[in-house]
Amino acid sequence: MAKLQESLNKRNLTLIVSLPANDADLARAALEAGADGLKVHYNVGHRASGNHFGQLDEYEDVFRSIRDQFDGPFGVVPSGSIEGAKREDIERLAPMGFDFYSIYGHHLPSFMLDGLGLERTFAINESSDLSLLASASHYGFTALEASVIPGAEYGTPLSFADVLKYRYLVEHAKMPVLVPSQRKLVPDDIRALSDTGVKAVMLGAIVVGKTEDTLRKAVAEIRNAIDRLT
Repeated sequence: MAKLQESLNKRNLTLIVSLPANDADLARAALEAGADGLKVHYNVGHRASGNHFGQLDEYEDVFRSIRDQFDGPFGVVPSGSIEGAKREDIERLAPMGFDFYSIYGHHLPSFMLDGLGLERTFAINESSDLSLLASASHYGFTALEASVIPGAEYGTPLSFADVLKYRYLVEHAKMPVLVPSQRKLVPDDIRALSDTGVKAVMLGAIVVGKTEDTLRKAVAEIRNAIDRLT
């Protein structure tokens, strides 16, 4: 079974860390603190971290180095636009060791529906038409990334209104739902997310910061909260 799907099926709540920079030391810190999987980026500007990630060739060596560190799910955001998602780059990802891609639905060109050796996840944002969600399961996606918090609200606390949105997605998506840390997620949020039916939490720069120390501390705290669920 594919690694992301296996983790989502096996674990009550999978912990993925979306690295704030493509850095093997940050990856090691995340794994040592308890991450089940990792996600990296190229060819995209990242709103939450303020980072701009360059082209795939710039990161091939570090991506392979990160892959060598662990055997869990390893994902990549391959573009911040539909024009930037190039077939010749996407075809290199599975041989490089990636297991899944993560991209906004409106940035996803039709050729990527073939998978190209990768598990497929797609993200929706706050303006996505939720009435179309149930149709997505027809295309064989492994998971939905619920990036539904408006950018102006990044880094603010999780509310029950957010939890209700996530519950709606769980009920209607017909696939596992991943919640990225657009809110400033804290350990006390984990039980509510688990009870809501979310299958993975993806910690990014808003929660983990940009240094090894802040990342290690934040990941360990969320790991402990997840472990207390079982």
